[in-house]
Amino acid sequence: MSRSRPSRRLAADAGLIAVALAFALPLAWVLLSCVDPHPDLKVKVPDGLTFGNFDAVLTPDILYTPLLNSLILCGGATALTVVCAALAAYPLSRFRSRLNRPFLLTILFATSLPITAIMVPVYALFVRVDLIDTSQGTIFFFAASQLPFAIWLMKNFMDGVPKELEEAAWTDGASSLQSLVRIVLPLMGPGLAVVTVFSFVMMWGNFFVPFMLLLTPDQMPASVSINEFFGNRGMVAYGQLAAFSVIYSTPVILLYVLVARRLGGGFALGGAVKG
Repeated sequence: MSRSRPSRRLAADAGLIAVALAFALPLAWVLLSCVDPHPDLKVKVPDGLTFGNFDAVLTPDILYTPLLNSLILCGGATALTVVCAALAAYPLSRFRSRLNRPFLLTILFATSLPITAIMVPVYALFVRVDLIDTSQGTIFFFAASQLPFAIWLMKNFMDGVPKELEEAAWTDGASSLQSLVRIVLPLMGPGLAVVTVFSFVMMWGNFFVPFMLLLTPDQMPASVSINEFFGNRGMVAYGQLAAFSVIYSTPVILLYVLVARRLGGGFALGGAVKG
């Protein structure tokens, strides 16, 4: 048994290294190809350095307008998702009912539905209500698609806030909405950060939804405009694609850095309900 333990550790370490390399190789290709004057599909050290790939994509049509569209769509949908998830999770967390568990299981099941299966009826509905090819329609669908899992996450984090703090606020005359806004949400900062980052990241990389619901090229987000780097005859501008990918990933990295402290924090409720 003592000899088998080191071999198991070596096998586990080798497996972890293999997984790490599987994630690191695409990242290495992007970082190297964006400054490579002659990039291809191979991960290789550039034979020279150039910033021409960035100069080629730093234009309003290729980068600025699609990136602004992405920020508007994903930012608006994330804000709507967080607000609706908080309002829906609060009664599920604070009030006990026989329907709570079936409702939570139902919304959790809704997260497993493939987006392609519901896109056809959604497209027909959006045509009827004049929401096709509109930013607000895409924001509504983004929020609706992320809302089930956001409610589930928000409810679990909300359960960690002691109800005694709200009862004290109710005694002072606060309403349920006031206690939610002034007590529960400030104390569950890590939960809000998790839901915000998760929702934004899932929307930021979504290609299929805006590709189907938006028709005007000027309204397309960056997740769709990245398709322009793939030519009709199999020609791909690898350098420009890598440069675009580096810039495209920047907002997500900045968002994570901004909320990193909140993600690592706790509720800081020690001693809050003593006595």
